[in-house]
Amino acid sequence: MKVLVTGCAGFIGMHAAERLLARGDEVLGIDNLDDYYDVRLKRARLARLERLDGFSFEKLDIADTAAMGGLFGHAKFEGVIHFAAQPGVRYSLTNPHVYVGSNLMGFVNLLEGCRHHAVRHLVYASSSSVYGGNTRMPFSEHHAVDHPVSLYAATKKSNELMAHVYSHLFRLPVTGLRFFTVYGPWGRPDMSPSLFLRAILEGTPIDVFNRGEMERDFTYIDDVAEGVLRVLDRPAAPDPGFDPANPDPAVSSAPYRLYNVGNHQPVKLLDYIGELESAAGRTALKNFLPMQAGDVQATCADTRDLAAATGFVPSTPLAAGIAKFVAWYREYHAC
Repeated sequence: MKVLVTGCAGFIGMHAAERLLARGDEVLGIDNLDDYYDVRLKRARLARLERLDGFSFEKLDIADTAAMGGLFGHAKFEGVIHFAAQPGVRYSLTNPHVYVGSNLMGFVNLLEGCRHHAVRHLVYASSSSVYGGNTRMPFSEHHAVDHPVSLYAATKKSNELMAHVYSHLFRLPVTGLRFFTVYGPWGRPDMSPSLFLRAILEGTPIDVFNRGEMERDFTYIDDVAEGVLRVLDRPAAPDPGFDPANPDPAVSSAPYRLYNVGNHQPVKLLDYIGELESAAGRTALKNFLPMQAGDVQATCADTRDLAAATGFVPSTPLAAGIAKFVAWYREYHAC
């Protein structure tokens, strides 16, 4: 296939693009290379892709309506994988307008391109953050998600609604993937694995929110990339059993689906820090703090639908994934 990967210089985008190229697909990657975090890391990821046959790159902002229209006008994509977005729960507390431009306007530009140019399947990144204030575990795609607790989560829920509209009106096959705490080599420096490991290696304290009384469903990047490709190869289809009198949020009479992509193995925050300490060979200094606004206490993915649809379930043990992440971090940062 010829596949458009937005956010190709991002963490998940780079890994998904590498897998597409490895199996012989042609990939056009776009990214605006913004400075939300260290651009040198984004350029290093991009350099890895540019060494591979079948990859081309355009620097482009998805919020630029004219540029996005031109992109779809001159390139014919069979598949689109959409990762470009403004990430970060905490950043959305102080910079809300950035999220509207990238996550809402950018997404509608993408939907319009797919609509007008007969894209076979659009797969886009949602987030476990959409579950918000829900405390029913494990989180299921069939649960209502009407109580987000951050603007970031609200924009991701909005993406799901927007995708359904285009699927319903224009029969565009769309699938949303709710990722659960993705980690691994080439990960974002603003996420806890990099923040914690850097502090551990430097001997500075790490901030442990909610005094460590938190759990996360950590999902290794290779599992995430595999799930993305499996879903891409299976375009969403209408659910013949959909009941409009009792609508299921995960499916539709339109070609629309939602899947969780998680490890289904929630880990206590202090146990996760312990794995980082073990792999690094050092003990963390811990600064225990209250819960931060916009955070949730626990996440856990119900992955039965993903398994039924694709035959795949993420399963990399945390210890194995953390060991690979720490080895990459030491090599990349020469520390």
